[in-house]
Amino acid sequence: MTKVTNHTATDPASVEQLRALQLELDAEGKFEFHMRDQTVFKGTVVERPAVVLGVDGDGQEGFNGLVRVDAEDGQSRLIKLEDITRVVRLGSA
Repeated sequence: MTKVTNHTATDPASVEQLRALQLELDAEGKFEFHMRDQTVFKGTVVERPAVVLGVDGDGQEGFNGLVRVDAEDGQSRLIKLEDITRVVRLGSA
C-alpha cells in the first residue's frame, strides 16, 4: 500500500541513505541522534524502521520512513528518517 507523505526520496543517493540508516537502527539499540534542525538527543530505537513507498503532496512517488524512539527525556518520538543527519551507537538496551 502506498502512503501519502510530506516528502519522498527519489534520487538513488537519497534512497540508499535511507536504507543504510534503516539497517543501522536496529531494535533495542541506544543511539545519539543528530537532527537536521541541529538538535541532538539520545534514545532507544523501539523497532527497526521500515523504508516505504510513498507519494508526496505533488504526486511524486518515492521513499521515506519513520523510526519510533524512546528518548532519554521520557518522551516517545516518531522521527522521519530524512530528518536524521547522523547517528552514534551508544550500546544496546
